[in-house]
Amino acid sequence: MVVLAVSGWLVINLVLIAILLWMVGNWAYYKIRGRQLKGAIHTKEFEQGMRKAQLLDLRDKKDFDAGHILGARNMPSVQVKTWAADLRKDLPVYMYETGENIAIRVALRLKKAGFTNVKWLKGGYADWDGKVKKTVNKYND
Repeated sequence: MVVLAVSGWLVINLVLIAILLWMVGNWAYYKIRGRQLKGAIHTKEFEQGMRKAQLLDLRDKKDFDAGHILGARNMPSVQVKTWAADLRKDLPVYMYETGENIAIRVALRLKKAGFTNVKWLKGGYADWDGKVKKTVNKYND
C-alpha cells in the first residue's frame, strides 16, 4: 500500500487552479455563444435601432439611477424570469449592462423563450456616448 503525503498548499493550489479554469472556461463559453447569436452591435447601430425596440438596462437599480440611456427601462438581469413575460416577442429587444457577459446570458434565455431579434450594446454602458438620464432621488442627502 502506497501512501501519498499531500501538503495543504498543494490542495489549495489545485483548488485555485480548478476555480481559475472554470472561470476562464465560463467566460470563453459565453463569448463563443455571443458570437453565434450575432447580437453584439456597436454604439451607432444601437442608437439607430433602439427607438423601434424595447430598450432594457440590465444593471441594478442603483446603477440605473446613477445614469442610463435615455428611454431605457430598468430590468435587472437577476429578475429575468419575472420581467421576460412583460416583453413583446414581435418587437426587437435592445439591452445593455456594464459589460457583455450578462447580456449574452439574458439573450440566450430570451432566444430560448421565443424572441427572435435580441441585440446588446457591444462594450456595455461604458462605451455609450449618446444621451443619458440620471434619476434624482429626493431621499439622498
